[in-house]
Amino acid sequence: MNSFADTFKYVFGQFRGFADILDIILVAVLIFFVINFIRSRRASRVAVGILLVIAVIFIFSLFDLRAINFLFSNILQVGIIALIIIFQPEIRSAFEKIGSAPLSKFLGDQSSQASKHEMISNICSAACELSQEYTGALIVIERSTQLGDIIRTGTLINADVEVALIKNIFYNKAPLHDGAMIIKSDRICAAGCILPLSTKDDIIKDLGTRHRSAIGMSENSDAVVIVVSEETGTISIAVDGQLKRNYDYNTLRNELSYLLRDNADKKSKNGRG
Repeated sequence: MNSFADTFKYVFGQFRGFADILDIILVAVLIFFVINFIRSRRASRVAVGILLVIAVIFIFSLFDLRAINFLFSNILQVGIIALIIIFQPEIRSAFEKIGSAPLSKFLGDQSSQASKHEMISNICSAACELSQEYTGALIVIERSTQLGDIIRTGTLINADVEVALIKNIFYNKAPLHDGAMIIKSDRICAAGCILPLSTKDDIIKDLGTRHRSAIGMSENSDAVVIVVSEETGTISIAVDGQLKRNYDYNTLRNELSYLLRDNADKKSKNGRG
């Protein structure tokens, strides 16, 4: 009993009040974001492996097995460095999202609501017409994460978002139809761009390269990616590594209005529940 009382007194005797409460909250938030970041990525399996190694090291420490404990400790240190190197693209993507989101909120939306309404309407019209004609399309709409690296892989366009232009670019005999179109600041910035493929293992096997590219782009940025299937004519949207399918004009327009922070349509969508 004395031992327990001494331990209790030692632990709570070191408590400094508000500073320690804030410290615990910050650590909890950090752990939450780390777990949320690795949960849907390949890093989750590696993280489980690291946790098992830490558990083994803890057990060896209890039994004072110094040689094997030294060996596993060094393996853990090398493993963490290897983890940073292997998952450098995903870590970079996370920091880009963290850094760009507050900046975009501070600067505000530079495009007018009327321009955004027109852009969304034209994209939806073009996507539906391409769907009816079974013409494949891949349209990336930039949000806060800058897509300069992706834009440089294609051909610069710098044109208004028009239905006819979108259809011409994705016409199956056009030179740029195989790549992705990038829309930036409510304008068609580039076409024929190459997107990163998704590394997920649980993607439906029936999905082709166009859909895998859409998911991969949404994993590496906060962009909204619209896909029109060449085989089925299905319209899909990829956001944050997730693919939603079977959109028509109205549902696609509502979804884009919500994702692109069009306040009027966002409120009406929320009101409909």
